[in-house]
Amino acid sequence: MMRILYQILRTGIVTEAMPREINARIEAAGGRLEEAVKRRFRKSLTIRQVDAGSCNGCELEIHALNNPLYNCERYGIRFTASPRFADMLLVTGPVTHNMERALRRTYEATPAPKLVVAVGDCACNGGIFGESYASRGGIGKVIPVDVAVHGCPPDPFAILSGIMKAIEEKR
Repeated sequence: MMRILYQILRTGIVTEAMPREINARIEAAGGRLEEAVKRRFRKSLTIRQVDAGSCNGCELEIHALNNPLYNCERYGIRFTASPRFADMLLVTGPVTHNMERALRRTYEATPAPKLVVAVGDCACNGGIFGESYASRGGIGKVIPVDVAVHGCPPDPFAILSGIMKAIEEKR
């Protein structure tokens, strides 16, 4: 134990500050997003993330929305485990045949306004998986999509921008 504490004291802080231009970009977009969330949803936007058959690359970027750099909760964005409490579905991956029914049921269980954001190339158009015996392709073939965020995987800033676009466009 003492050896670990000594190593911690000897090493010191090794993290780096985020570059100012990136931080300013995130703060500006986050401020706009926070205002839109307050105006449309009266303080907070609740999101249900659905993996319809992805490789988990997009999930890693969605998880990054909760890290200290992006910290999406400060803009009023929260994730929930139940679609019944969600305002928005964030769907990743091509829709596998095994997930098609689950995705439809999740969409039907979500109350209005039922915003849907397709995250990643696979969710938008099937990506490298396309349509096959195991995949239906993009989620637009199963449920209506409001905004598509392209990229493999899209970075957290692109996902935040997609969320913002969905809030502003569907009224």
